[in-house]
Amino acid sequence: MERIGIILLGPPGSGKGTQAKELEKKFGFVHISTGDLLRKAVREGTPVGKIAEKYMREGALVPDDVILKLVNEALDGVDKFVLDGFPRNTSQAEKLDDMMREKSGKITKAILLEVTDDEIVRRLLARRVCPSCGRVYNLITSPPKDDNKCDVCGVQLIRRSDDNEDTIRNRLSVYRNETAPLIDYYERKGILVKIDAEKSPDEVFNAIVRVIGAH
Repeated sequence: MERIGIILLGPPGSGKGTQAKELEKKFGFVHISTGDLLRKAVREGTPVGKIAEKYMREGALVPDDVILKLVNEALDGVDKFVLDGFPRNTSQAEKLDDMMREKSGKITKAILLEVTDDEIVRRLLARRVCPSCGRVYNLITSPPKDDNKCDVCGVQLIRRSDDNEDTIRNRLSVYRNETAPLIDYYERKGILVKIDAEKSPDEVFNAIVRVIGAH
């Protein structure tokens, strides 16, 4: 069976993680998030985690070789996947193509979730996470049932240290400079699709399903 994958592109806070989780839940895609992989490595204090932590604190991109190692391991044995937060530049995209050839697979769609910078800042300042299970909430779009407590664990939710306006705007600047060229890369390959991600999460998900023909 050929391995197939789709890529979700877009700035931090554009909803990539939310949409990837829905694809995983409803259609069996394996959700591979470089952000989750990195945060897990940092929590566990692995060698990769220690290297990544200083970059993440500053809102800078983690070096390619670190990311590539994590993704390559995460793809082992996976036949249908959605990539969230990777690739982040054309060099990573080319390496991903190499990986796919080695693993007898291909990327079928690169989906760009388009959101304005001001909306991103508004969303990320409202983001909260559970320090116990890692579940992510948003006080605007997907709040917890009980005031500021995780629906699963009952633990008090926290704001991630990098969810402050200065760091968010720095991350957006890094995204524009480093990641935006991927749009041209995947347009040239003929697999890029743009989706208005300022609509409701359900509307965005339905648009993605139409694009990938999931069933």
